[in-house]
Amino acid sequence: MSFKRTNPLALAVLALLAERPMHPYEMAQTMRERHQEEVVKLNYGSLYTVVESLAKHELITASATRRAGNRPERTVYSVTAAGTAELHDWLRELIAVPAKEYRRFEAGISMVGLLPPPDALAVVQRRCAAVDEQLTALAVLLERLAGMGLPQLAWIELDYRLAMLRAERAWLTWFATATRDGTVGGYEHWEDAHR
Repeated sequence: MSFKRTNPLALAVLALLAERPMHPYEMAQTMRERHQEEVVKLNYGSLYTVVESLAKHELITASATRRAGNRPERTVYSVTAAGTAELHDWLRELIAVPAKEYRRFEAGISMVGLLPPPDALAVVQRRCAAVDEQLTALAVLLERLAGMGLPQLAWIELDYRLAMLRAERAWLTWFATATRDGTVGGYEHWEDAHR
């Protein structure tokens, strides 16, 4: 039975275990410290399910158990050679091969003409304000990570996210201005449809 590359959490687990053996709680803590929950949905129930699946597919293996004080024993997992190969193949595929992703915003903006222009302008301005908040929060986080001495490669996905947010902000600003000025292509028909 082959492993299906559908869950980004499985990729994150393989990547963490490529660094060093860990138990699931330590994996979750490390992901939170690195702010990976920004790009990978993380909850303990799913994490344990993913760990079990990876072990079943022999991509990771239980390598030890640890007990700290009164706490229950924790199973420590290590990545196998097959798991390292899977991780590398999966990363190559994710980075090199564009995939169709169905984004909610793109679905909504594709039908923006169904809203009256003033309503469209209002919701785009609201999104622009939300993106501004995200940009500010991300800039603060990146400054903090850089101040901790972490190299850019340790948080490169956040750098990518910052670039995407800046591009979205620029597009939203253009669209809001073109809507307000009535210069977006098809504006006359759009306005007539809502009279």
